[in-house]
Amino acid sequence: MAEHARVDGFLTSLIAICKPLESFDMPLLDAHGATLSEDIYAGDRLVMRAGSRIRSTQIGLAASIGRDRLPTRPHPRVVVLSAGPDLVEPGKSLTGDEEFETNSWLLTTAVREVGAVAYRVHSIPNNEDELQSVIEDQLVRADLIIISGERQDDSFDLITRTLMRMGEITTVDLAIEKSGRHNFGVIGPDRIPVVTLPGDPIAAYISFELFVRPMIRTMLGAATIHRPSVKAKLERAIGSSQGMRSYIRAALSEDGDSVMPLPSQTEFSTLSDANAFIAVGEVETELKAGDVVTVVILERRYI
Repeated sequence: MAEHARVDGFLTSLIAICKPLESFDMPLLDAHGATLSEDIYAGDRLVMRAGSRIRSTQIGLAASIGRDRLPTRPHPRVVVLSAGPDLVEPGKSLTGDEEFETNSWLLTTAVREVGAVAYRVHSIPNNEDELQSVIEDQLVRADLIIISGERQDDSFDLITRTLMRMGEITTVDLAIEKSGRHNFGVIGPDRIPVVTLPGDPIAAYISFELFVRPMIRTMLGAATIHRPSVKAKLERAIGSSQGMRSYIRAALSEDGDSVMPLPSQTEFSTLSDANAFIAVGEVETELKAGDVVTVVILERRYI
């Protein structure tokens, strides 16, 4: 039986199994996109702060003060693994109850956008032994493993049974509307962190943003691990289930003052249209137009 978990407590448990990767001096071009692990001075003047992302301007600044290397935390290596007998690679034909494998493509690119190195693996295991072999092959190149199954429970159960053979695993049901069960823990001799996400692509992406992205940012040694949030005025009324937290896809206005919930929250297409989530708490069931709500900013892109 899965234990019930609240969002904040689950994130705390995930961060506890992560740690910033060991830093070392990287050549300037290799350091691009990684995280600075020490303050950088030009004489007595602080010019770059530890925990900041190393972008092109930081590379140019380092070169201008005569540095050809920077102390950085490397890009975490993240393996994204999908498993399920009814998942078909895009570009092939579907038969029967098959569906296109979506999550690994979505999650692999989401991992890259955070600043990690992502490896995508698609597997169709028949039993625990086969899946365990696939996962064990990935441990040598992983700082974190993300696993997603198909939408049916059989695939999740296969993944859960396999991981429990490999390490210390906890299963949780999260108090998030339209979400699903998750696993987390550490596996293998090096105690590699592992997280499993719901099979539904929308639920998987929300979980990635809430939980996996902060894990990767922690490994990067970033100064902040969460997406920024703002208060904005709701343009249309929304509802949520009692006792459940909701993350409603929305379009935040360019000035950040108002936010519009997107229609068709069940359709995957609106995920790509959203530039924000409206965070609705567990005790809130109805929010009216004009109410001030908390908005998690996904990116500065407006529709």
